[in-house]
Amino acid sequence: MKRYIYINDDETSQDLYCANRLSNRKYTLMNFLPKNLWEQFSRFMNQYFLLIACLQLWSLITPVNPASTWGPLIFIFAVSATKEAWDDYNRYLSDKKANEKEVWVVKQGIKKLIQSQDIRVGNIVWLRENDEVPCDLVLIGTSDPQGVCYVETAALDGETDLKTRLIPAACMGMDFELLHKIKGVIECPGPDKDIRRFDGNLRLLPPFIDNDVCPLTIKNTILQSCYLRNTEWACGVAVYTGNETKLGMTRGIPEPKLTAVDAMIDKLTGAIFVFQIVVVIVLGTAGNVWKDTEARKQWYVLYPQEFPWYELLVIPLRFELLCSIMIPISIKVSLDLVKSLYAKFIDWDYEMIDPETDTPSHATNTAISEDLAQVEYILTDKTGTLTENRMIFRRCCIGGIFYGNETGDALKDVGLLNAITSGSPDVIRFLTVMAVCNTVIPAKSKAGAILYKAQSQDEEALVHAAAQLHMVLVNKNASILEIKFNGSVLQYEILETLEFTSDRKRMSVVVKDCHSGNISLLSKGADEAILPYAHAGQQTRTFVEAVEQYSQLGLRTLCLAWREVEEDEYQEWSLMFKEASSTLIDREWRIAEVCQRLEHDLKVLGVTAIEDRLQDGVPETIETLRKAGINFWMLTGDKQNTAIQIALSCNFISPEPKGQLLSIDGKTEDEVCRSLERVLLTMRITTSEPKDVAFVVDGWALEIALKHYRKAFTELAILSRTAICCRVTPSQKAQLVELLKSCDYRTLAIGDGGNDVRMIQKADIGVGISGREGLQAARAADYSIGKFRFLKRLILVHGRYSYNRTAFLSQYSFYKSLLICFIQIL
Repeated sequence: MKRYIYINDDETSQDLYCANRLSNRKYTLMNFLPKNLWEQFSRFMNQYFLLIACLQLWSLITPVNPASTWGPLIFIFAVSATKEAWDDYNRYLSDKKANEKEVWVVKQGIKKLIQSQDIRVGNIVWLRENDEVPCDLVLIGTSDPQGVCYVETAALDGETDLKTRLIPAACMGMDFELLHKIKGVIECPGPDKDIRRFDGNLRLLPPFIDNDVCPLTIKNTILQSCYLRNTEWACGVAVYTGNETKLGMTRGIPEPKLTAVDAMIDKLTGAIFVFQIVVVIVLGTAGNVWKDTEARKQWYVLYPQEFPWYELLVIPLRFELLCSIMIPISIKVSLDLVKSLYAKFIDWDYEMIDPETDTPSHATNTAISEDLAQVEYILTDKTGTLTENRMIFRRCCIGGIFYGNETGDALKDVGLLNAITSGSPDVIRFLTVMAVCNTVIPAKSKAGAILYKAQSQDEEALVHAAAQLHMVLVNKNASILEIKFNGSVLQYEILETLEFTSDRKRMSVVVKDCHSGNISLLSKGADEAILPYAHAGQQTRTFVEAVEQYSQLGLRTLCLAWREVEEDEYQEWSLMFKEASSTLIDREWRIAEVCQRLEHDLKVLGVTAIEDRLQDGVPETIETLRKAGINFWMLTGDKQNTAIQIALSCNFISPEPKGQLLSIDGKTEDEVCRSLERVLLTMRITTSEPKDVAFVVDGWALEIALKHYRKAFTELAILSRTAICCRVTPSQKAQLVELLKSCDYRTLAIGDGGNDVRMIQKADIGVGISGREGLQAARAADYSIGKFRFLKRLILVHGRYSYNRTAFLSQYSFYKSLLICFIQIL
């Protein structure tokens, strides 16, 4: 269903769509009592207690005052309700802090400061650099003359690279003041979860433009929970707010969680109740027979000769009340109070306070502590959860010479510094590729220092390293790029950018030296994407050895290469490239084919090695939890190569030759089916340890597998202990949690971004990290911690302790009840 949004018109859109209020609460003031009672009475044990209490209202069968049962029952339910209300109140306070955050909006042509929760669809929202986007916006203005802004989408899709967003063509050239008065209509689809797509139309009203329709795509939007980066200001029209944002649609409604101990107690209660029914039937039948054969003969019993039909039930129901002590009502309040107390130990644990941010751990859900000890699968995000998103240039091999092997830091290697000073051609060209072949945006801080904003952490590390080696990227204006090297300024015109894709595994730029006029192709990429395209006369054995050596050290490698391009060759190729870029059919395949016409006969310059910084204690935590019998799945929105490298670095998967990494890929149903069958066959016949065999799947293949081959994928999930799922959406993360839960596994989901919220809510236990991507995950989680390493203490210390005590308590109450029951019967 389409919606029509009137820009800067409060009266038209005021009541049509929801407000921009964030809510992770389970209850409201109106539904708390009925919803909480419904949840409590959904458990068989509570239904049993209510049945016994109702029977006690019949004075003919009860030997005690009903208040003796109803009083404790009401108290117990009140305690449970109070605990739930307190947990939900804490969630409300967390939401309140986010909802009351102040933002700038335009109302009636005036810029005002209002709370985030008061934003309405159609309002113009103004953002400053580093501001968090409060709702889904269609961009209409930026501080950049070209109408470009940069956003960080890590909280949305897990990718830390900066994304470029453009204002629509209809809004180009509008000045600051004119944006306050802009009027128009946006036609867009109804709210949906697809963060990769937005199809709309913009029509500005006169005098701004003469009713021309301007198409809108996802490139013209900035979505909720993204951050504005490297842009002084930007403004946009609110199109989706509150729970109707693309991120809000993936959150869902928190569901009540039943722990394993609670499920066990419910089963025991059911078994005891069945036993009671048998006892009641036997004893009740014997009692009625005795009453009719013996009791009526005794004058002092005073049984009437005629009796109502229900008198046959009196003796059996009396026995039911006598046997009710088998399940003591005290067990419920005992368990609830003990669980609350154990949860407080998590809040009070000083060893789980993050010293960097002074963030303590917190138990939002106090009812599931014992489930921490029964976790079988941990599903973890990557970006910001396992990593710190900080990559460091460590080593390199240039022209067959290794730098940084002795010191562990190539930037301090005397040999490399001397080669730069002496002007070695290979080294200079190597540094030039590092500084030029990228999508990094340089910006100057107020202090005058150059800051780099990159679409890839690898690129940022390479540009920083080049700058430290005197090849400094100082400016990038439109297609002109400026490099400062040893006091001289070099200018290059970027003619074309051949973007990185998962199939090509490389990126290239075609540049023209503004001084000499020479055209060059600069390339960087994976070894299998660069080395096979080296020119015939070049020996690449040294570079292959360098890649193997650096990979064994857990470093991320890239090969750098270049070649000169003749003017005629470039002009001919450029026409083919523009034609391929404008085609509507098989565009990606056509572009890759044209790119390969230029990316050949390369001169390989060398290999770079980058260290991806993990959070402290991540490998040790994963190794310890593996020894405890817990399996790991990584669910990330990031690229496949990056995820695999991180998995190797943190002991998530075993390196070759011991480990096997099986790939499920494909763009069509047939391709995915063949790939899935091949992986399944390997998993069935493998003799390797389960932890040494893992599979990797991307979002496209996963979507097809879950839709058309769910049974086969479920079998794979049962066979596999380790999986890496890349380029997955928030809804796919939640589907994978449900898949493992359907196999009767206890799951724990951990993440730190808004894209992890649905996964956290679906898991048996949700853990949120209060990290760099905000507090969305921490607010929606059952437990929040400061760093991933605290997960070990949460599970192995608090989980085991609470589980052992709770299990002991339930078993003690059960056996005590049985003993008292048999004494009463005898």
